[in-house]
Amino acid sequence: MNGVLTVADVGAVALTGLLDRYGLELCLGSSNTAIPGSFWGDSEAGVIGRRVFVRDDTPVHSFLHETCHIVCMDERRRAGLDRDAGGDDLEEAAVCYLQVLLADFIKGAGRERLMQDMDAWGYSFRLGSTRAWFEGDAEDAREFLLNHGLIDNDDLPAFALRA
Repeated sequence: MNGVLTVADVGAVALTGLLDRYGLELCLGSSNTAIPGSFWGDSEAGVIGRRVFVRDDTPVHSFLHETCHIVCMDERRRAGLDRDAGGDDLEEAAVCYLQVLLADFIKGAGRERLMQDMDAWGYSFRLGSTRAWFEGDAEDAREFLLNHGLIDNDDLPAFALRA
Protein backbone atom coordinates (compact mmCIF):
# COMPACT_ATOMS: atom_id res chain seq x y z
CA MET A 1 0.00 0.00 0.00
CA ASN A 2 1.48 3.34 -0.99
CA GLY A 3 2.26 5.82 1.74
CA VAL A 4 2.39 3.51 4.76
CA LEU A 5 5.59 2.69 6.60
CA THR A 6 7.05 -0.65 5.49
CA VAL A 7 9.60 -3.15 6.72
CA ALA A 8 12.08 -1.70 4.20
CA ASP A 9 11.60 1.76 5.73
CA VAL A 10 12.52 0.72 9.28
CA GLY A 11 14.73 -2.29 8.56
CA ALA A 12 14.43 -5.90 9.60
CA VAL A 13 17.03 -5.42 12.35
CA ALA A 14 14.68 -3.09 14.26
CA LEU A 15 11.84 -5.58 13.97
CA THR A 16 14.03 -8.51 14.98
CA GLY A 17 15.10 -6.57 18.07
CA LEU A 18 11.48 -6.08 19.10
CA LEU A 19 10.58 -9.72 18.50
CA ASP A 20 13.65 -10.92 20.40
CA ARG A 21 12.26 -9.22 23.52
CA TYR A 22 9.25 -11.56 23.26
CA GLY A 23 11.18 -14.69 22.25
CA LEU A 24 9.61 -14.54 18.77
CA GLU A 25 11.27 -14.98 15.37
CA LEU A 26 11.18 -12.74 12.30
CA CYS A 27 11.16 -14.53 8.94
CA LEU A 28 11.95 -12.18 6.05
CA GLY A 29 10.83 -13.46 2.67
CA SER A 30 11.73 -12.44 -0.85
CA SER A 31 9.79 -9.78 -2.72
CA ASN A 32 6.78 -10.95 -4.72
CA THR A 33 6.61 -14.34 -3.00
CA ALA A 34 3.63 -15.45 -0.96
CA ILE A 35 3.97 -14.72 2.76
CA PRO A 36 3.45 -17.89 4.82
CA GLY A 37 0.71 -17.62 7.42
CA SER A 38 -0.75 -14.41 5.98
CA PHE A 39 -4.47 -14.05 6.66
CA TRP A 40 -4.93 -11.13 4.23
CA GLY A 41 -2.41 -12.15 1.54
CA ASP A 42 -0.51 -9.71 -0.66
CA SER A 43 2.14 -7.94 1.44
CA GLU A 44 0.40 -8.46 4.79
CA ALA A 45 2.35 -10.16 7.60
CA GLY A 46 1.82 -13.81 8.43
CA VAL A 47 2.02 -15.82 11.62
CA ILE A 48 2.79 -19.45 12.34
CA GLY A 49 3.45 -20.42 15.94
CA ARG A 50 6.02 -17.99 17.33
CA ARG A 51 7.19 -16.77 13.92
CA VAL A 52 6.17 -13.56 12.14
CA PHE A 53 6.60 -13.59 8.35
CA VAL A 54 7.16 -10.39 6.35
CA ARG A 55 8.66 -9.03 3.15
CA ASP A 56 10.28 -5.64 2.58
CA ASP A 57 6.92 -4.29 1.36
CA THR A 58 4.99 -5.50 4.42
CA PRO A 59 3.44 -2.55 6.28
CA VAL A 60 4.82 -2.03 9.78
CA HIS A 61 1.25 -1.83 11.10
CA SER A 62 0.64 -5.33 9.74
CA PHE A 63 3.85 -6.65 11.31
CA LEU A 64 2.85 -5.15 14.65
CA HIS A 65 -0.74 -6.35 14.46
CA GLU A 66 0.20 -9.96 13.80
CA THR A 67 2.96 -9.82 16.43
CA CYS A 68 0.47 -8.55 18.98
CA HIS A 69 -1.89 -11.41 18.16
CA ILE A 70 0.86 -13.83 19.17
CA VAL A 71 1.51 -11.86 22.35
CA CYS A 72 -2.17 -11.59 23.35
CA MET A 73 -3.28 -15.18 22.75
CA ASP A 74 -2.83 -17.96 25.29
CA GLU A 75 -0.18 -20.65 24.87
CA ARG A 76 -2.65 -23.31 23.68
CA ARG A 77 -3.77 -21.16 20.75
CA ARG A 78 -0.21 -19.98 20.09
CA ALA A 79 1.00 -23.58 19.78
CA GLY A 80 -1.52 -24.25 16.99
CA LEU A 81 -1.30 -20.85 15.31
CA ASP A 82 -1.22 -20.93 11.53
CA ARG A 83 -2.61 -17.91 9.70
CA ASP A 84 -5.84 -17.23 11.62
CA ALA A 85 -5.24 -15.81 15.10
CA GLY A 86 -8.90 -16.13 16.05
CA GLY A 87 -9.80 -14.60 19.40
CA ASP A 88 -12.77 -12.47 20.39
CA ASP A 89 -13.54 -8.78 19.92
CA LEU A 90 -11.92 -7.80 23.22
CA GLU A 91 -8.68 -9.56 22.33
CA GLU A 92 -8.72 -7.89 18.90
CA ALA A 93 -9.05 -4.51 20.58
CA ALA A 94 -6.16 -5.37 22.92
CA VAL A 95 -4.06 -6.31 19.89
CA CYS A 96 -4.74 -2.90 18.34
CA TYR A 97 -3.94 -1.10 21.59
CA LEU A 98 -0.68 -2.97 22.10
CA GLN A 99 0.44 -2.39 18.52
CA VAL A 100 0.11 1.35 19.07
CA LEU A 101 2.26 1.10 22.21
CA LEU A 102 4.89 -1.09 20.54
CA ALA A 103 5.27 1.31 17.61
CA ASP A 104 7.21 3.59 19.96
CA PHE A 105 9.85 0.85 20.26
CA ILE A 106 10.61 0.83 16.52
CA LYS A 107 12.99 3.58 15.44
CA GLY A 108 11.42 5.51 12.60
CA ALA A 109 7.87 4.42 13.47
CA GLY A 110 6.18 5.68 16.65
CA ARG A 111 2.54 5.71 17.63
CA GLU A 112 1.64 8.88 15.71
CA ARG A 113 2.75 7.42 12.39
CA LEU A 114 1.27 4.02 13.20
CA MET A 115 -2.17 5.49 13.93
CA GLN A 116 -2.08 7.36 10.60
CA ASP A 117 -1.16 4.14 8.79
CA MET A 118 -3.88 2.17 10.58
CA ASP A 119 -6.44 4.74 9.43
CA ALA A 120 -5.06 4.68 5.88
CA TRP A 121 -5.30 0.87 5.76
CA GLY A 122 -8.89 0.92 6.93
CA TYR A 123 -8.95 -0.13 10.58
CA SER A 124 -12.47 0.68 11.72
CA PHE A 125 -13.27 2.18 15.11
CA ARG A 126 -16.56 3.52 16.47
CA LEU A 127 -15.16 6.98 17.03
CA GLY A 128 -13.90 7.23 13.47
CA SER A 129 -10.12 7.16 13.87
CA THR A 130 -7.46 5.14 15.59
CA ARG A 131 -6.42 8.14 17.69
CA ALA A 132 -9.99 8.87 18.84
CA TRP A 133 -10.45 5.21 19.78
CA PHE A 134 -7.07 4.93 21.52
CA GLU A 135 -7.56 8.10 23.55
CA GLY A 136 -11.27 7.85 24.28
CA ASP A 137 -12.73 4.38 23.80
CA ALA A 138 -10.06 1.75 24.48
CA GLU A 139 -10.30 1.25 28.24
CA ASP A 140 -11.51 -2.35 27.81
CA ALA A 141 -8.50 -3.14 25.61
CA ARG A 142 -6.13 -1.58 28.14
CA GLU A 143 -7.75 -3.55 30.97
CA PHE A 144 -7.28 -6.78 29.00
CA LEU A 145 -3.57 -6.04 28.63
CA LEU A 146 -3.22 -5.09 32.30
CA ASN A 147 -5.14 -8.16 33.50
CA HIS A 148 -2.90 -10.49 31.48
CA GLY A 149 0.33 -8.77 32.58
CA LEU A 150 1.14 -7.56 29.06
CA ILE A 151 1.51 -3.88 30.06
CA ASP A 152 2.01 -2.04 33.33
CA ASN A 153 -0.04 0.81 34.81
CA ASP A 154 2.02 3.32 32.81
CA ASP A 155 1.20 1.55 29.52
CA LEU A 156 4.73 0.20 29.19
CA PRO A 157 4.88 -3.22 27.53
CA ALA A 158 6.00 -6.08 29.78
CA PHE A 159 7.63 -7.83 26.81
CA ALA A 160 6.07 -11.08 27.92
CA LEU A 161 3.65 -13.41 26.17
CA ARG A 162 0.23 -14.10 27.67
CA ALA A 163 0.42 -17.27 29.75
